[in-house]
Amino acid sequence: MTIAIYPGSFDPITNGHFDVLYRASKLFEKVIVVVLLNAAKKSFISVENRIELIKESVKDIKNIEVDSFEGLTVKYAKSKNAKVLIRGLRATSDFEYEMQMAQINKTLDANLETIFLVPGVENNFLASSIVKEVALFGGDISGLVPESVNKYFKTLVK
Repeated sequence: MTIAIYPGSFDPITNGHFDVLYRASKLFEKVIVVVLLNAAKKSFISVENRIELIKESVKDIKNIEVDSFEGLTVKYAKSKNAKVLIRGLRATSDFEYEMQMAQINKTLDANLETIFLVPGVENNFLASSIVKEVALFGGDISGLVPESVNKYFKTLVK
């Protein structure tokens, strides 16, 4: 079984993330979405809530699991016997950072491959930080995020 890991902060998951995740689910027998705990980043949504929002968003896709992890992604991948890391790319600025990460991950685990997927044009501009800002100022994010995330933000902003 080919297992892929899709790591990220997903604070919150956007339609761009979901687009990449959905296409990855068609390429691999199992995809594990991993909410990475990063002490250097101040998250808006708790890890537990992010996991629940993602689970709700992917409930109809049978080969997707959701988990969290703190530490090196390569260690998590090894613990799950994953051979592939999925990463989304939006712009050339993403590419530079993602290339560095792919190279260090390959150095740490020569058997782990990184595959880049580009979200569709309609989702290519999306970033979690932009979505949060729009939502917190009362803007409509219904076309930018899965329904579970939209409902979550509606409870925060009245």
